[in-house]
Amino acid sequence: MMSADDKDAIGEDSVVKANVAFMLKTISAVAVAVYSFVTIKSDIDDLRNANIRLHHEVDMNSEFRIKWPRGELGSLPDDAEQNMRLLFLEKQQEKNDELLEELRYGGSK
Repeated sequence: MMSADDKDAIGEDSVVKANVAFMLKTISAVAVAVYSFVTIKSDIDDLRNANIRLHHEVDMNSEFRIKWPRGELGSLPDDAEQNMRLLFLEKQQEKNDELLEELRYGGSK
């Protein structure tokens, strides 16, 4: 006869009985839970990164909005070219005014 200790002992004659359907359901449930967790965590991380990016852009825009009109961030190349053209036109206008005065008053002021 077998004693209680012999029944619980693991040996060559030990048999493992498992319900295959229950094991597949358990593995499927764990896989669905892990997939759902990873998907939700990924979405949360994406939203957090978008929020950080948005706040950074708002801060940068606020800085630009304040500093650009003051001239602290420089000027556009087109602005520099336009300023050069305006200076040239002002000098040309001064020369034209001098010539007009000379023609009008005959060189004596």
